[in-house]
Amino acid sequence: MSGKIVQFIGMSLDGYIEGTGHDISWHRVDEELHRHLNQELAAMGGFLSGRRTHQLMADFWPTADRDPEATPAMREFAGIWLSKPKWVYSTTLERADWNTTVVRAVDPDEVRALAAAADGDLTVGGASLAAAFRELDLIDAYHVYVHPVLVGRGTRLFPPTDTDADLRLERTRTFGNGVVLLRYERVGPL
Repeated sequence: MSGKIVQFIGMSLDGYIEGTGHDISWHRVDEELHRHLNQELAAMGGFLSGRRTHQLMADFWPTADRDPEATPAMREFAGIWLSKPKWVYSTTLERADWNTTVVRAVDPDEVRALAAAADGDLTVGGASLAAAFRELDLIDAYHVYVHPVLVGRGTRLFPPTDTDADLRLERTRTFGNGVVLLRYERVGPL
């Protein structure tokens, strides 16, 4: 089935996607993992993100390929990010550049229509947006990259919700840096 909505997310072993103050410095993204992510994300039809996530990406990736410190995988991802259509969900952002459409609210019918029309699956990023998508039962697959660290506190991957989802483990992969991919697909409502 194409037109899925997939959450790609890095998580600490104790279940956090960011530490206090939105800290993600503990993520263990080396060249091997970055190349893997590039391959996966290059096949996607576009990126759905919340305002904060989009702005973090927009502050770095448009010029990352010109940074002399950038690795080959970073330069490659800059091109992937710039070339893909992006939708940023925000009630405050007036406009966005780099092939980006500002969307004011999460409408499940509009999201499913976007996914159906996209040239590949769509990724959802940002803690608040992913939580809203999950609450509306819009996420079809989870690609969780478990990093070998304990963060202690911050933003949990799965905040409490009344929405259930039955998942099937599709694939695992262990990277040389100790990160483990857990790839789950939806099998239907409980």
